[in-house]
Amino acid sequence: MLTALLLGLVAFVAQSEYALGTSLISRPIVTGLLTGLVLGDVTTGVIMGATLELAFIGSFSVGAAIPPDVVTGGVLGVAFAISSGAGPETALLLGLPIATLTLILKNIYLGLFIPYLSHRADRYAEDANTRGIEAMHLISGIGLSLMLGLIVAISFYVGSDTIKGLLDAIPEFIKTGLKVATGILPALGFAMLARLLFNKQVAPYFFLGFLIVAYMGVSVTGIALLGAIVAVIMVNLLQTKQAQATTGPEGVGRHDDDEDF
Repeated sequence: MLTALLLGLVAFVAQSEYALGTSLISRPIVTGLLTGLVLGDVTTGVIMGATLELAFIGSFSVGAAIPPDVVTGGVLGVAFAISSGAGPETALLLGLPIATLTLILKNIYLGLFIPYLSHRADRYAEDANTRGIEAMHLISGIGLSLMLGLIVAISFYVGSDTIKGLLDAIPEFIKTGLKVATGILPALGFAMLARLLFNKQVAPYFFLGFLIVAYMGVSVTGIALLGAIVAVIMVNLLQTKQAQATTGPEGVGRHDDDEDF
C-alpha cells in the first residue's frame, strides 16, 4: 500500500507542472528515476525510464492534439516491469497502452472540467477578482495532478500481481518481438523529433556530430559537451554581429525611422 501511495505521489509531482509551470519533470527519464528510487532499484529505473523517454521523445502537445500521457505510462510501465523482474522491453510494452488509456480520462477532464473552471475565471475577471482567477488556475492544475496520482496509486495496488501473471503467460516469441520493437521505437522517436527541428541551418552540425562519433570514437557525453561549447560560441558570434549591425562605421549608434514605431 505504501509503495502504491509513493508512486501516486511521484505521478502527482510529475504532473504538477500544469499548476507550477513547465519543468519537464513529467518526462519518463525523470519519473523512471523516481520510480526506481521508490522500488529500491534506481539503476533499472533509469534504464527503463531512458528507454521510454526515447519512445516518447517526440510526444509533445501541438495545438489541440494531445499525445498519450507520459506520466502514468512512464511511472506504471517502469513500476510493473521492475516489480515483475522483467526488462526494458516490458516497460515499453506496458507504458504505451497505459499512456493511451489514460489519455481518454485526461481528455474527459480537459474537455469538461477545465472549461467549467475557465468560465468561472471569466466571471471573476469581470469582477476584477484576481484571487478567484488564480484559484481556478491552481485548482485545474492540481486537480489533474491528483487524478493522475490516484490512477497510478490504484492501478499499482490492484494490478501488480495481475500484471505479473499476465507477463508470465506471454509466449517467448512475442517477448523477442518486443525486444526488437524496443530498439525500433526509440529510432522512431528521434525521427519525429528530427522532423520538427531538422533544417538546412542545423543539418551541418548533425552530420558533423555523426562523423565525429563514427570516425573518432567520441562518446555521446563528449558530443553533448562539444555541442554545448559550439552553441555558446555561435550565440556569442551572433550577438557580436548584431551589435556591429546597430552601430555606424565610427561606433556611433544608428537610428532607424522604424524604431519610432
